Amino acid sequence: MIAWINFITLIVGGILMAVLYLMSVRPAALEKKIGPIAYKRSGRYRMFTSIFMFTIMANYILYHWFPLPFDPFPRTFPWSYWVSILIAVAIAIPSLYLEIRSTMDAKSEALMPDKSHTMYKGIYEKIRHPMALGEVPLWWVIAFLVNSPFMAVFSFVWVPVWYSWCMAEEKDLVLRYGEEYEAYRSRTGMFFPKKS
Repeated sequence: MIAWINFITLIVGGILMAVLYLMSVRPAALEKKIGPIAYKRSGRYRMFTSIFMFTIMANYILYHWFPLPFDPFPRTFPWSYWVSILIAVAIAIPSLYLEIRSTMDAKSEALMPDKSHTMYKGIYEKIRHPMALGEVPLWWVIAFLVNSPFMAVFSFVWVPVWYSWCMAEEKDLVLRYGEEYEAYRSRTGMFFPKKS
């Protein structure tokens, strides 16, 4: 019973996280409908998204002890747990670097959209979505730390979710910054630096 509750919570939390974050990256479009309070509302959506993100992390951890009864994968990876830890660390180091660096460069905009915020500098001059590039692999970090092949495969679900967020955010940034963002987009790679 606990396995099913955990898995259903994971799915429902994932859907709510996806929808709320999608709503949070569209403050300029929302402003056209409801006015200047749009940015504050988008910030609230982002805070609620964080709650669901932490819930999903807890679901990943609980899955180790409460796997689904029909889970077709082995309970753990076929190698020593230390190998899973090493894989998790190898993924975590560059991911956390991107997370920290992009958060520092985005400043408060990383958590709370702000209409007066100017376009980002730093790592954002190389790639447009370093935060997304750092966040997505963290699901595999958790999956390897809990030594769960099922969770490692399940983590692929998040790739299209994060990609859709990036695409929605880009549309909103064009509304927000106009030609300046279009020029930035043409010279800067989405997830990887463009070759000069």
